[in-house]
Amino acid sequence: MRLIPILTALIVAAVLYALVIERERLLEFARQMSPVRSAETAQPPEAPQPDTVAEAAAETQAQGAVGVVAIHSVAREVNNAVVLRGETQALREVDVQAESSGKVVSVPLRKGAFVEQGQVLCRLDPGTSLASLAEAEGMLLEARARIPETEARVPEAEARLAEARARLEEAQITENAATKLSQGGFASDTRVAGAQAGKRSAEAAVSSAEAGLKAAQSGMQAVDAAIQSAEAAVARAQTEIDRLTIHAPFAGLLETDTAELGSLMQSQGGSALCATILQLDPIKLVGFVPEVGVGRIEVGAPVRARLTEGGTVEGRVTFLSRSADPLTRTFRVEVTVPNPDLGLRAGQTAEIAVQAEGAPAHLVPQSALTLNDEGALGVRTVDADGLAAFLPVEVLRDTPQGMLVTGLPDRVSIITVGQEYVTDGVPVAPSYEDVLQ
Repeated sequence: MRLIPILTALIVAAVLYALVIERERLLEFARQMSPVRSAETAQPPEAPQPDTVAEAAAETQAQGAVGVVAIHSVAREVNNAVVLRGETQALREVDVQAESSGKVVSVPLRKGAFVEQGQVLCRLDPGTSLASLAEAEGMLLEARARIPETEARVPEAEARLAEARARLEEAQITENAATKLSQGGFASDTRVAGAQAGKRSAEAAVSSAEAGLKAAQSGMQAVDAAIQSAEAAVARAQTEIDRLTIHAPFAGLLETDTAELGSLMQSQGGSALCATILQLDPIKLVGFVPEVGVGRIEVGAPVRARLTEGGTVEGRVTFLSRSADPLTRTFRVEVTVPNPDLGLRAGQTAEIAVQAEGAPAHLVPQSALTLNDEGALGVRTVDADGLAAFLPVEVLRDTPQGMLVTGLPDRVSIITVGQEYVTDGVPVAPSYEDVLQ
């Protein structure tokens, strides 16, 4: 009963020994037992002549070559692109807030409605604002009415000052004359004292006139100040009334309903949100580029983006950040895209391809890419001597037809099948297929 398992184990061990330990001899035996080899053995080739020694050596090398499939690839100029992952965002998004407190007296607009710039979104009850405006306007009229009376005081004070100065000049002349006559003995001391008293009286009159002029000028300034204060009160009351009507700052879509009729809006310490409005035409795409690719992007570069749910859009780079995000070390890129039908919504995921300077590249199948012993990405090629050679490449981008790679000569033969079974310097016997380009 145990004989069959033992025989099976022995057979399996013999097969494994032949395949692993005696693999070379087994392959040699198989080649000698093949019909082609039997025919070659039955009819041994003639010894090569001296002039065909090189051809015979090449033929012998070809008989030991590894069969592979390859393509003749020619580099072509392609538009290089920096591919980013990003999302759509509204060009502008604003929470329209009330700047005054009051009860909403307007019928609400529903979310999703399109509003024009300047359109009324919310209207508040004016309350006592109109009365405040009327009071401020009355104070302004009263202040302006005082202008003629105050202006008339200034010329009158100036005339009094001129008259007092003339009297002072006359008193000074009289005093000088009396003083000189008294020194010559022609005038009495009483006359001199009277002249001096007249001079002092004239000086007091001049001082009083100057004080009157200053008072008149101060009154004029007070009137001007009162007018300015009244005008400020009118402007303040008018601004408060203007704030009772909230307008759309730009044309766009309402993301929320406007404030409900009868609700109370408080500018301080309460709810003051009238509505949220979005501008989606144009819309912007926002992505982040790493440090290694930021140098390949320029403001104004054309962009093609593919949305996750399908469809593509085109635009141009309108902003490239000058400072990196401190956490991700990436730079913000913004692309403006026309959206006249509002088909694009904010928050959609997109694959953004920013066109950069063109570069010569080869289009190869993704399966042709391989790694060398150092882990470098590349392809295996057939050189001019028919030997396999590894060449490193740099992937530009993936396409539905294959991978666009750079780093290869302009013309090269790339192994597409069998590249994993050869190493550098191994003779290969390629059979060529049509290229992808």
